[in-house]
Amino acid sequence: MNIYNMLNGEISFNDLLNYYNANITYINLSNGINGFVFRYKNIYNIFINNKLPYKKIKQTILHELAHIELHQLDQIDKDLFAFQIQKYEDEADAYLKLLLKMSEND
Repeated sequence: MNIYNMLNGEISFNDLLNYYNANITYINLSNGINGFVFRYKNIYNIFINNKLPYKKIKQTILHELAHIELHQLDQIDKDLFAFQIQKYEDEADAYLKLLLKMSEND
């Protein structure tokens, strides 16, 4: 079960959130911060900037789910993760772009 299955209508958005044990919370974030995800007690907490337009909210949620699917939050060395944050952001963007392209071709 993954984003691709949801994009193809095989599962619902709520099914995917339940599968990953994820919650979404809309909060007031600084301009330039669309969202972020972290795990606490085996629950993925996705926070989304409530000032974003609807389309950007959808994109941001998918991007944060991509971090989960790529297991980027499972990094053992959190200090090393901090130094490579742009690498992980780029990987999540590329992964999501690939999934969207694949679902358009189906």
